[in-house]
Amino acid sequence: MKIKEIIEHVRTSAQLAAILEVSGWPKPGNVHRTMDHSDSRYEHFLAGSIALGPSIGEAALKGVMVGKNKLDVSEIGVGKLVKKAIRDIANSHKGGNTHLGICLLFIPLAAAAAKTQIENGKILLKNLRNNIDKIMRLTTPMDAVEVYEAIRLAGSPSGLGRIEDNRTPDLYDKQARRKILERGFSLFDAMKNSSSYDTIAKELVTSMGVSFKIGYKELIETFKHTSDINTATVHTFLRILSKVPDTFIARKIGLKKVSDVKEAVRIGIDETRWISNIAEKVLNLGGLTTREGRSLLWQFDQKLQSLGKDYSPGTTADLTAASLMIALLLGLKF
Repeated sequence: MKIKEIIEHVRTSAQLAAILEVSGWPKPGNVHRTMDHSDSRYEHFLAGSIALGPSIGEAALKGVMVGKNKLDVSEIGVGKLVKKAIRDIANSHKGGNTHLGICLLFIPLAAAAAKTQIENGKILLKNLRNNIDKIMRLTTPMDAVEVYEAIRLAGSPSGLGRIEDNRTPDLYDKQARRKILERGFSLFDAMKNSSSYDTIAKELVTSMGVSFKIGYKELIETFKHTSDINTATVHTFLRILSKVPDTFIARKIGLKKVSDVKEAVRIGIDETRWISNIAEKVLNLGGLTTREGRSLLWQFDQKLQSLGKDYSPGTTADLTAASLMIALLLGLKF
């Protein structure tokens, strides 16, 4: 593949993955093609899915340059690209924070995919994961600063809680930038310190283990059996939700009781374990492939929607999008 073709493949894989994820229906509790939320509509997610394209393209170009030994891995600028993507998305619609988690996952994945393509002549699963790990481990303190700024730009700090330890600079701290740079605190360090209570952070320090081992596996197996990309998307969402409690929901629920985010997530997971249990039951009934599965799935969606946006499995949606991007990068056609 020519360099332009590599960049185009990575960019369109990311945009299409984000579009397929939000279009999957019914994904319980989420915005999808038949369900809007009061502050975020389906169309807002479509707009954001397109708007992240330029930053993904830049990440892919940086990955190409690293693969050709024209750029050091630490110079990719993961944080800067995440912030650019969030700014572009914010400029594309008025629906608030629609793609923060997706951008955090997609930017290193895009750079790793292009690097892998250059080094191997194709994108190989094992090599792709290894390159994600290399890219994240060699992120810099400036990457951490830029991601902190991206999170604030997305308007998220008020819903993230406070970190009551001395290792991780708090998002509310006006001196966070100075502390990060003085301590030499890289983006990998920040994600590692957050990984015990935030699944997106954990993905970024485990070379996206959930997306590859659970999400991608379920997506490919379901698509082989059904030849239906919507069924594959929804089942991937349900499989991830059944195995990995959604930390977006857990944080929202727990923060109503305590301010420390770690304790909040622990409390929230305990109180919302029933959500994962229902997701597993839907799959055991056949999900979208059986009448019984479809019936319970729609009831599940109605239940979560009725409880409000705090019960929207946003982290699960981000992981589903990453799983889709991986599949598309590896050649999935539907």
